[in-house]
Amino acid sequence: MVKTKKNSDSKTLEQRLWEAADLLRGNQEPSEYKHVVLGLIFLKYISDRFTERREHLEIELREEGIPSKQLAQFLEHRDEYTSHNVFWVPEDARWEYLQEQAKTPGIGELIDSAMDLIEKENPTLRGVLPRNYAREGLDQGRLGQLVDLVGNIGFTASQDHGADDVLGRVYEYFLGQFAGKETGKDAGAFYTPRSVVRTLVEMLEPYAGRVYDPASGSGGMFVQSAEFVTAHGGNQRDISIYGQEYTHATWKLAKMNLAIRGIEADLGNKSADSFTEDLHPDLKADFVIANPPFNQDDWFHPKLADDPRWKYGLPPKGNSNFAWVQHFIHHLAPNGTAGIVLANGSLSSKSGGEGDIRRKLVEDEVVDCIVAMPDRLFFNTGIPVSLWFFSKNRHGNGHRERQGEVLFIDARKLGVMASRKLRVLDDDDVAKISDTYHSWRNKDGEYSDVPGFVKAAGLEEIAKHDFVLTPGRYVGAEEVEVDDEPIDEKITRLTTELYVEFDRGRALEQTIRERLGSLG
Repeated sequence: MVKTKKNSDSKTLEQRLWEAADLLRGNQEPSEYKHVVLGLIFLKYISDRFTERREHLEIELREEGIPSKQLAQFLEHRDEYTSHNVFWVPEDARWEYLQEQAKTPGIGELIDSAMDLIEKENPTLRGVLPRNYAREGLDQGRLGQLVDLVGNIGFTASQDHGADDVLGRVYEYFLGQFAGKETGKDAGAFYTPRSVVRTLVEMLEPYAGRVYDPASGSGGMFVQSAEFVTAHGGNQRDISIYGQEYTHATWKLAKMNLAIRGIEADLGNKSADSFTEDLHPDLKADFVIANPPFNQDDWFHPKLADDPRWKYGLPPKGNSNFAWVQHFIHHLAPNGTAGIVLANGSLSSKSGGEGDIRRKLVEDEVVDCIVAMPDRLFFNTGIPVSLWFFSKNRHGNGHRERQGEVLFIDARKLGVMASRKLRVLDDDDVAKISDTYHSWRNKDGEYSDVPGFVKAAGLEEIAKHDFVLTPGRYVGAEEVEVDDEPIDEKITRLTTELYVEFDRGRALEQTIRERLGSLG
């Protein structure tokens, strides 16, 4: 997240757009308004990409000698756009047309119609785009102003900083800001803060293979995985993305979030519950990256009682944490690894058989690393969480043999406050955690324990702690700086310093008395 600066001239494009969009919100709840704004941003993006392709196509046609009279006809050939991975945008759905009508009272109906037209022409977007822009509770004047605002964002390669860069930044920034604005039990649940996602991705290093998130929210794990591959010189086509999301509105957000970045993903043909309606039952993923809902108490269904996913024990019906854990492990390939976010209670709870499940996970050699995270990293909860890393085939899955030990990292002291309520991990924090894990996991790593921060603990030590996996129990206290000053010299030095402070105190007292006396 970008920190807000006092000087308005130094505000980023995202910040300026957000402040303007938020002013136009009126009495709209953030949970509803986000679909209004993000839908318009998506519409502007695909329209800009369509226009950009149209301009390039016109240049190509003129170079081929196509007469001007025939240009208009050729420019409307749908395949000339879809063959270049550009969504086909019908004439009445193009941004130029909508912005011309922004000040009219029927702008909401025109936007709803545009969304319908785009979905009909692009099968991958069917059932995805938001509607109801013409609803009674949405002020059409403010909506017109919002259309003008979004119209100021350039999403073509020749505008601003390039289409993918600008759109990705704006979209993600808005997602985060809406998550921070929402209130209530499920506020911000659709969004995992970027620094948390980055930590998971940097530790797992999903260079190639199948990436899976069955609690995908708005798709942040997938976006960051794709960015990781690109940043390290890889090809996004080397990863295949699979996901699932329970909440229909959030599923649509994820579909749009990935579509605007050109990321192909199989999120199923609908939203669905990962426990009772697994949309990818046969998937074995190389990487599972997820932030499932914390401590769900309504996850269980009677038909799940004998589910084959519960290899390590039936999870308690009143808490979903170890149901998610076992679901993730069930979907791991033979050499797969997983990185997930869990509430800290999962580290030590013994209620409902959770302690036995945790013990079996450790004894079966699938628990690889536990990271205790600082508090206030999430919009919807201030409680600290932990990152769990699972790995199959730890004696030969491409890394160092790690059987018989688990790495514990205590990162609770890391992070900086980006606002009064939210903490973020900066680049150095993320690197410190991920580099430590890699130095322990990798064959060429030069790992060593650091008291107060990291410890590789053997199974015997873990068993002595009754399989409680709280990192603080293992890493111990930080080493105190060695104090080699002789005790008699230290006493003399400290006594001298104390007398000096006494003298300063008496002088200050005398000055105050004199000034008070002069007032009389």
